[in-house]
Amino acid sequence: MISFVRLGECSLSKSEILNKLLSNSQQYHDTFVHSNMEGGDSPRRISNGLVEMTWYLPCGNKNMDVFSEPVAVANLRGDIASFETQFAFLCQTSAAVFVFFDALDSECELLTNQNHKAQIFLVGNHQNKGFRVDAVKKVATKLGLTDSNIVSKKKRMNDADFVKLLQKKVSNAIQNSKMKMGIEQMSAIAHELGILVDEDSRECQTAKKNADAITEEIQDILNYKEDQLPLQGQIWKDLTRLEKEEFRLRKVGSENIEKYKSDLQLQKIKLREKQNSYDMSKAMTCFINAISSPEKERCYFLKWLRMNLDNVSREKLSDLREQYKEKCKNSENKEEIKKIDQQLSNCSLGTEHFFREMGQIYEASLSLLETHPARQQLQHLPKLCAQLMLDGFPLELVDGDASNIPLRWVSDVLSQLNDLVSPKNKILVVTVLGVQSTGKSTLLNTMFGVQFAVSSGRCTRGAFMLLIKINEDVRKDFNCDFMVIIDTEGLKSPELAQLDNSHEHDNELATLVVGLSDITIINIAMENSTEMKDILQIVVHAFLRMKEVGKKPKCQFVHQNVSDVSAHDKNLHDRKLLLQQLNEMTQAAAKMEKKEENMSFTDVMEYSPDTGNWYIDGLWHGKPPMAPVNAGYSEAVYELKKNIIHMLESCGSSANNILEFTEWMKSLWNAVKQENFIFSFRNSIVADAYIRLCTEFNKWEWDFKKEMYTWVTQAETRISNFGTAADKSKISDMSELLILLKNEALTELSKWETTILGNLEEYFKQTEGSCPSC
Repeated sequence: MISFVRLGECSLSKSEILNKLLSNSQQYHDTFVHSNMEGGDSPRRISNGLVEMTWYLPCGNKNMDVFSEPVAVANLRGDIASFETQFAFLCQTSAAVFVFFDALDSECELLTNQNHKAQIFLVGNHQNKGFRVDAVKKVATKLGLTDSNIVSKKKRMNDADFVKLLQKKVSNAIQNSKMKMGIEQMSAIAHELGILVDEDSRECQTAKKNADAITEEIQDILNYKEDQLPLQGQIWKDLTRLEKEEFRLRKVGSENIEKYKSDLQLQKIKLREKQNSYDMSKAMTCFINAISSPEKERCYFLKWLRMNLDNVSREKLSDLREQYKEKCKNSENKEEIKKIDQQLSNCSLGTEHFFREMGQIYEASLSLLETHPARQQLQHLPKLCAQLMLDGFPLELVDGDASNIPLRWVSDVLSQLNDLVSPKNKILVVTVLGVQSTGKSTLLNTMFGVQFAVSSGRCTRGAFMLLIKINEDVRKDFNCDFMVIIDTEGLKSPELAQLDNSHEHDNELATLVVGLSDITIINIAMENSTEMKDILQIVVHAFLRMKEVGKKPKCQFVHQNVSDVSAHDKNLHDRKLLLQQLNEMTQAAAKMEKKEENMSFTDVMEYSPDTGNWYIDGLWHGKPPMAPVNAGYSEAVYELKKNIIHMLESCGSSANNILEFTEWMKSLWNAVKQENFIFSFRNSIVADAYIRLCTEFNKWEWDFKKEMYTWVTQAETRISNFGTAADKSKISDMSELLILLKNEALTELSKWETTILGNLEEYFKQTEGSCPSC
């Protein structure tokens, strides 16, 4: 940590100099408030005596980085003569303290009496009349400072040169100092100086103790999940597979359907019995006890747990990524690379995994008798989770790892939520959908002030729903009490693409969340528009069916990373083309669903090319991590938010209550599970091409079967007539006749194989261009 303080009056604006110090020449940003910025001259009422802190984080590019390693920069507001405690704290915790001054008292007991662990730098303005070189040298001698510890703004030196000089001094201090201290370690010094530490409160300490008890056992994340969270692993994935097979019957073969379904039920019962055979793990017992504590302690606990788990995951992921980088240098390590890739995918561990385990513990207990003690003890869990939703924590709606909804668990949580808020239980639903890493979670966080997890790469898994309470003053306009925000995982993820059911997973998730929403935000980065159209084609199928029950959600397309101010006007052609493509795929879907063929996309979803498209600037103004957020991004998102609120007002009369939403979710998910065909395809065009190919193939197959049936009948006649007067062949040996017939059969099969392959080749030539995906 490097600290900056002021002694007495100073003609140099410390905060302004600091802002320049932390910015490279191409990327200036006002981190700290100073007198020369807008609003900076407001009278100080509470800021004097506060120490503000920011981080400088290098991006790894030597030409752009001001400092080569991370630095915490502390800035004390006000004169240190009035705030000796704060100054003493900074002197004992910083690697270096830069003291800004105009006039320095040669005695300067405030500086000389300190217990300095930090290296002291004296920063003066030589251009000021009160600057005295002899006084500065006297103080420097008392403090044992060399000339390199004295930084002065010489005459005719401008701010840019002075800042460069200061940056050089800070860089040297960082490189040469061994004084490195974690913020947690600083609390001991704060105690000595009588500074209050928030974390000393009883609730916070108890919560930290509970969080540490859970995470201190983690050595290997994969083993930890198997030992402490066993119900959500392979057992839950097997249950998901059986549930879907129960509806889709893909592997029934020639078996009796009822018997097959009965066998699936037995397998499900056995898996639930296996779940119930596990005793509740030590980690889950501690977790449930901790979230059962009073509200303040519970919030502290979840915060501590999230930080601890982030630290564990970060260390583990960092090691795995290093291994991955090493193995990728040699192309022969394919199996090892694949293994590390799988570990990278599986070693995420967050609070959602503990809530997921809680859901499975609850669902498994429902298979026990109502009077069973274990079931009785777990009846309070849904209410706990409902209370957390009211406190602003998200609920996992879809488990992205298993691609399933724990219906009983989610339904009971929502039922308890309904009881907690009744009669004010009307809701409107906003969802976001998009390809991976297009900024969906960031968009929701910016719009609604929530905190969905964000990172580059696959971060959100499945779908999470979060409750936002509508203020009393606008409740009448909305005709609802809560807004439900649903954030989904990135579709078309590279790590899932290699799996056979990746299209199925994406299509199921998209259909579900769009089906639940009143407004769906389709988030598109310009380079990912094709993938999103594939998803939408499948969604249209579901909505063609939902149109019959009166469900017609509103749709908004958000195009990210578009900085052109006239993008909306210039992209008129692209919007018309997008609508044309959406109409074409709707017609293809309508044809397959045996609906009227002249349907358009706007018959299925409420969408206008002029008002339904939003062009949003890139999030960062420059290169992260030190780039500020682009004001253009914030403004564009704010305009989108206003439009969404206006749309919600217009659809307020159709708002569901929580119980209706729950029933609709259950019906929709069951409908999704029953879909055996369309979800398996990348899009409707591919599915339509497959149907047409199947139709043609059935004709060829029928011709082949007819021809072979005729040949078999003739062969049977020849065998029956062997040795009789009707036998016109001159073969006397039955085995010789059988060899002859076998050869004839092989010739016939070979002929038909050539014919069918020829037909296929001819078919593809004729249809070339009509389905590029094929």
